[in-house]
Order: sequence, then structure tokens, then C-alpha cells
Amino acid sequence: MVKLAYLFPGQASQKVGMGLAFYEESSFARETFARADEILGYAISTLCFEGPEDKLKLTENTQPALLVVSTIAFELFGGDPYLAAGHSLGEYSALVAAGAMRFEDAVLLVHKRGQYMQQAVPVGEGAMAAILGKELAEVEESLRAVKSGVVEVANWNSRQQIVIAGQKEAVEEALQLIDSPRAVTLPVSAPFHCELMLSAEEKLSYDLDHVEFRDPRVPIITNVDAEIIRTGAQARDGLKRQVSRTVLWYRTMEILRQEGIDAAVELGSGSVLSGLLKRESRSWDTRPAIHAVGDPESLAAARGALGG
Repeated sequence: MVKLAYLFPGQASQKVGMGLAFYEESSFARETFARADEILGYAISTLCFEGPEDKLKLTENTQPALLVVSTIAFELFGGDPYLAAGHSLGEYSALVAAGAMRFEDAVLLVHKRGQYMQQAVPVGEGAMAAILGKELAEVEESLRAVKSGVVEVANWNSRQQIVIAGQKEAVEEALQLIDSPRAVTLPVSAPFHCELMLSAEEKLSYDLDHVEFRDPRVPIITNVDAEIIRTGAQARDGLKRQVSRTVLWYRTMEILRQEGIDAAVELGSGSVLSGLLKRESRSWDTRPAIHAVGDPESLAAARGALGG
């Protein structure tokens, strides 16, 4: 049996036009967008297809938009994988795909999640930056020397791609101390996955307690612990703690290596996760086949390459 992993993207993978090709060709896609529009009370479909980009980039819109497109891509691709994982917001998409959450609950939850995260820190007071070419230990050592405020590791994306988040002045000080070969300030509206998100985590925790979770059909790798889970209770707990803690994506990819996956398919908008895995798996003994599915054309290509 082919050991296949499904990967679901998170924020920053959105783009105007995402999901449109699916919508034009699939009645299921049209029905799914219509359900999301009704649940949210506004046309997330129009934002996905037409933008404007600045409105699509608002966290409360980005999160449900990505979840909808990932859910469509998963259903149209078909079949359950050996295991699944999602990056930050993408963990919700993975849990929907695995049957642990209802689509309707997840759409509304991630919309609220976006609102809570935006409300936690006023616009302009927080920042995030990607550090390239530095190991985690080097970055953490520099962060401990920051004196001007809160700054933490938000995403451990790969051995040499780390995202930091915190108060704007602290992030700026950290960038000077880290002295990376390349650092990029990210165009985000809030500093995600750091202690400044604790108020958002508390609000979301209440909502998560009022949503039904079932045991997933397939194992899920959580962000917050980078561990394989198999129960709905574990899924709920992971989502509760995820908002203010580091996304351990590098460790997630290590689990894929340890599990000996033969192929991985990124389902949704963009190819961020498949790109990370392609680079990381160069050092593996056996490199998996890696595909990104975001429209009917790429879906057909992935199916063909994986034998239908």
C-alpha cells in the first residue's frame, strides 16, 4: 500500500482567484462555496474569486477562504491518506477531511479564530518576520537577548526557515541581533503564535468546547506537539493550545520521514508546504513524490502521477 500524506496550507497561501477553477467545473465546489457563504453571512466565494486582495488578506476572511478551498480540493481528489497534517489554520482543514469536525462548524470557528487573533493586538503594534539561513538554536539565543518586549518563535518551518512574532519593536530588535543572511518582514495584520495571542486562545477555547469532535478516520499530526493523534479529544486540545504556541512544522516533516511516506499531496491554495517538503526531503534516504493540488489541472496531474 502506498503511504500517502495529505497536507493542508495555512495563512499566506491565499490568492485572489483561488477556488474559481474548481467552482466552474464542479457542482460539489459550487455547493460548498454556497454553504460557506450562508454560514458566514457574506460571500466568501466572491472574495476568493474577485478579491479585493486587501480584504481577502484580513485574517477573519483568509482563514475560512483557505479552509473552503482545501476542503473542496480534498473531496475532489478523493480517498483517505495514510496520515494528514495542516499548517496552523490548515489543521482545521485536516480535521474536516478526516471527519473529526463538521465542515459547517469549522468554517464558523476559523472565522471567529481570525477575529479573535486580530482583536488580540491592535493593528501596527505587532509584527512577524521570516528568518532564513539560521538554525533554531541560534534564533532562540538571539531572542533571549531582546530587551524591548515580547518576541518568540512562531513557526519552525524547516531547519533554516524560522518565523518570529511579537511586539513590533521587539521583532525589529531581534532582527538586528539575529543578523540573518536573509530576513523578511511578513505582511500580516497580527503577530500569530506567540503569547500575545493568549486572549484569542481563551475565547476560541470556549467555542471549541461547544463544538462536537469525533475520532478522525486517519491519524493527524498536530502543530502544537508534532505528535500523531487519533481521538477527537486530542484534536480539540491541540487546537486550543495552538493559537499562542509555535507551529512545529519541521518536526511534522520529520514524522513524515519516520513514517516512511511514499507521497505527499498539498490540498488547497498555493504550494508553500510542498515546497518546504521538497527542500527538506533532499536529505532523506528515500524522497517521496510531492504534488500540490489547487485546481482541476493540478488535480488531474497528481492523480495521474500517483496511479489514479
